Amino acid sequence: MALTLDALNAASSGDFVELLDGTYEHSPWIAERAAAARPYLTLAALKVALARVVREASIDEQLALIRAHPELAGKAAVAGVLTAESTNEQHKAGLTACTPEEFATLQRLNADYNAKFGFPFILAVRGPRGTGLTRQEIISTFERRLRAHPDLERAECLRQIHRIAEIRLADKFGAEPKLGQQLWDWAAELARHSDDAEWLTCLYGTPAHTAVAEQLMAWMRDSGFDDVCRDAVGNVVGLYRGQGEQRLLTGSHYDTVRRAGRFDGRLGVLAPLLAVRELHRTGKRLPFGIEVIAFAEEEGQRFAATFLASSALAGSFDPAWLDQLDADGTTLRAAMQAAGLPGTLDAIAALKRDPARYLGFVEVHIEQGPVLNSLDLPLGIVTSINGSRRYTGEVVGLASHAGTTPMGQRRDAAAAVAELILFVEQRAAAAAPDVVGTVGMLDVPSGSINVIPGRCRFSLDLRATTDAARDALDADVRAKLHEICERRGLSFSLTPTMAASAAPSHPAWQARWEAAVTALGLPLHHLPSGAGHDAMKLHERLPQAMLFVRGGNGGISHNPLESVTVEDAELAISAMLTLLQLS
Repeated sequence: MALTLDALNAASSGDFVELLDGTYEHSPWIAERAAAARPYLTLAALKVALARVVREASIDEQLALIRAHPELAGKAAVAGVLTAESTNEQHKAGLTACTPEEFATLQRLNADYNAKFGFPFILAVRGPRGTGLTRQEIISTFERRLRAHPDLERAECLRQIHRIAEIRLADKFGAEPKLGQQLWDWAAELARHSDDAEWLTCLYGTPAHTAVAEQLMAWMRDSGFDDVCRDAVGNVVGLYRGQGEQRLLTGSHYDTVRRAGRFDGRLGVLAPLLAVRELHRTGKRLPFGIEVIAFAEEEGQRFAATFLASSALAGSFDPAWLDQLDADGTTLRAAMQAAGLPGTLDAIAALKRDPARYLGFVEVHIEQGPVLNSLDLPLGIVTSINGSRRYTGEVVGLASHAGTTPMGQRRDAAAAVAELILFVEQRAAAAAPDVVGTVGMLDVPSGSINVIPGRCRFSLDLRATTDAARDALDADVRAKLHEICERRGLSFSLTPTMAASAAPSHPAWQARWEAAVTALGLPLHHLPSGAGHDAMKLHERLPQAMLFVRGGNGGISHNPLESVTVEDAELAISAMLTLLQLS
């Protein structure tokens, strides 16, 4: 018989610990400390509380928890003395059916890992879907994490332990995140359509891009949307009619970067799609319509016209974009027409939305960062999307012989840029947590090991939660570059490539996200978005607010390691359903 929250909340402290036995391997102290925080409104609240106990424990206690876990396919598994929970997990991942070569590899990795870190490698082998990682996925993860810093790896082990506990709790409570599983499976299905045979890549206007659009339209129709279409820039638009004429706009993008993950953008399309499916299944209509848009382009990977899809809705599509060329010399207009789109400015201009018809725009998005992951929180409230300025720059000095030019007589362009990089890091850090600065590209043209760099090209990316903070950082960095070059006898050029204003969340819509997260029994955590999103374009026309969803593997995004668990996806869909019915 499945455990219930009512039974857990009503149990004595001793029974509470007994009921949660096996959730954390040989570590009853976690449940003992969490008992005092009852009652728990939801299973999600219980999981957050258990994780908080571990996060607030001493390092020695955390290490003892890690060391309480067995090695994967290790001596305990061979001897048959694993706990029932560990035996089940290793069996589901196929670790009891290793080939001799796989078993030997795992034994070597276990030994190398223990030698480096002093504790066993921990991995939730049932994975983010809950059905089990493959042995190759386990071995690849093992090899990757062997390269980590000890402090980072200890933190990752604890996160993996929380994931193991989450799966065990789901088994105890008989909780199956069916909506989260559907989202995860749909994301996997979309990832089959790729421009690259090995890695997920879905660029604007390609056959893979069109195939994703067609699949999304099919799912929208099957889910009960009243009207479904692909518009003049390739956006997939689904309308679920309401009792009134006004609509709430929501969605995200379905294009990807090269070598992408499955959830950036697409999570924010599939979550409201499934929310509408649930409303349709129960026959519920809201006072307003729900317009879900899968934006055709946000990443700027094939053409430099970043946000071209949401710009069309905001009425800020630049006509000059139609003549932009991709790397193969194809214009954006031609790419549109090849994908079955009209490619005309009149058709694109007709997509501009009338703000009077809309209540606002809300977006769900994977965090693309480590904050929620480090706090063991599944959801976060976005306060603002950072404003940004980007430049390409070049410093020019004098290329001369590395052996014969005295240090005091050099005009080293790369050294000047290195000095600028350190200043950007220090200046942005001094204004933390709301300001960031990055030099992501460096190039010494025709560089040689024995030649002092005479030229150095670089990029500059400056971001902040407010335009004032962004502009102050921008002014200080440009002044420092001027000072460095004056002092070193160098010249420089700095070319602006992008400027985007900050997009603070609308207070009323942010409050609705807060109410939705609170209804799930979760604590509220507010954070800015350092990445750009379609919401920042819609912000030009409509009130907007965003919800972040925790990403796995340290919060990495724009990477094949990008991950979301089915439980976190379920919470995001539940939050969306609550927000819709609060509004």
